[in-house]
Amino acid sequence: MSEFRHGRRAVVGAALLLATVAGAGALLWAGQSTRTADAERAGASVIEERLELVTATGVHAFDIEVATTPEQQARGLMFRTELAENKGMLFPYSEPRELTMWMRNTYIPLDMVFIRADGTVHRIEAQTVPFSERTIGSQGAVTAVLEIAGGVAARLGLKPGDTVRHAHFGTSAQR
Repeated sequence: MSEFRHGRRAVVGAALLLATVAGAGALLWAGQSTRTADAERAGASVIEERLELVTATGVHAFDIEVATTPEQQARGLMFRTELAENKGMLFPYSEPRELTMWMRNTYIPLDMVFIRADGTVHRIEAQTVPFSERTIGSQGAVTAVLEIAGGVAARLGLKPGDTVRHAHFGTSAQR
């Protein structure tokens, strides 16, 4: 009977160990799925490219995310708590049109640069107000909006008529 009890304890112990390992594996897998979903929601699948702003003060390079899908464009830079001065997000569109943006769920002030099809800066909405649901329009036909950290456009001397170099406009940034 003693052997039976010890054998039974070994089987129960092994079963508990197996259940613990299986549970830990499930938690790790679930955690990985959550991290993957969080990364996708944060826009991690957007394309990253180089863009240059050509101003009277020189050529200024940016590493930008390109929001190409409707989901990426709808999310934009929402929920970000910081944006480096040499980073940004480009919202490209295939045909020139009036574009509108807003700052819902956006924690940081941004400069919105509205750009014509040839890469010319059409208009700049500087220092947009975080969390504002006010509609910000391009006030003319454009094919892209570049969002950069608030105040950067002024520091670079960026103004309407300046040039944006990027493949979307048929111009490429230098590497």
